[in-house]
Amino acid sequence: MVVDTKRSPERATVSIADEPAAPPHEVGETSERVTVIRPASRWPRLDVGELWHYRELLRTFVWRDIKVRYKQTSIGVAWALFVPIFTAAVYIFFLGKFAKLPRGSLPYTVLVFAGLLPMQFFSSALTLSSTSIVGAVNLVTRVYFPRVLIPLGAVIVPAVDFVFGFTVMLALMGWYGTWPPGGLVALLAPAFLALAFVTVLGLGLFLSAVNVRYRDVPYAIPVFLQVLPFLSGVVYDVNHIPTKWQWILSVNPMTAVIAGWRWTMLGAGAPNVARTGIGVVVGIALFVIGLAFFRRSEPRFADTI
Repeated sequence: MVVDTKRSPERATVSIADEPAAPPHEVGETSERVTVIRPASRWPRLDVGELWHYRELLRTFVWRDIKVRYKQTSIGVAWALFVPIFTAAVYIFFLGKFAKLPRGSLPYTVLVFAGLLPMQFFSSALTLSSTSIVGAVNLVTRVYFPRVLIPLGAVIVPAVDFVFGFTVMLALMGWYGTWPPGGLVALLAPAFLALAFVTVLGLGLFLSAVNVRYRDVPYAIPVFLQVLPFLSGVVYDVNHIPTKWQWILSVNPMTAVIAGWRWTMLGAGAPNVARTGIGVVVGIALFVIGLAFFRRSEPRFADTI
């Protein structure tokens, strides 16, 4: 539908095309804003300009979820510290004492907590983003905005917990004297965290779209997340397991994230470049597939949900 703004506002004409209506798209800035409604693209493409236009809405989503996350809890944001500390304590006591897993040269406490920190972010982000579209049913069915903002905001929220947990990791690093190596290695730490972000965003987009139609997703994810830490090297050093298993686990992007995070922050053994490259390729592929599936499913959200 095209609105002709060249005439007076009282006599503006409206022409309706035969193609179905879709989200508005701005075609230019003039004294009178002109909006063309055309079918939404179903290709794996992010309209960065549109996302930037709705940045305030994204900020609102994130701030709302942060406030609600620990609302009416007795210890509030302290849960962001308690959960990783308690989980790490269980791993350290039982697996460190009885399992005798390969740990390399690092103290086992620091090794486990450093691996658990990005894994906790991944788990929380996947849980929140996979159910985000269904949880925003009132918005999805009533107003237009880029639907990608909903799972994107859900992935950003657990980053707050990561920051709180990182303070505990710094304390452990100071206690055991394990500091980042010199040079530019430590500057690569955000790159490995970005790989975790891209991977979980792709999975969150895919699962949030699937969950609109099939509500099995919230039941399947906890099972997957219980196994994932053991397939990602959270409780052991991947560089000290048999080589054939290193190649198999390299298909999991979180293996590259945890190995790279320990290398840049604790001075652990450098990850293999080829195996890390496999994790990066798989992570990007998951993002592209998730975005493509989300875009193809997006026009049916309001009718199916």
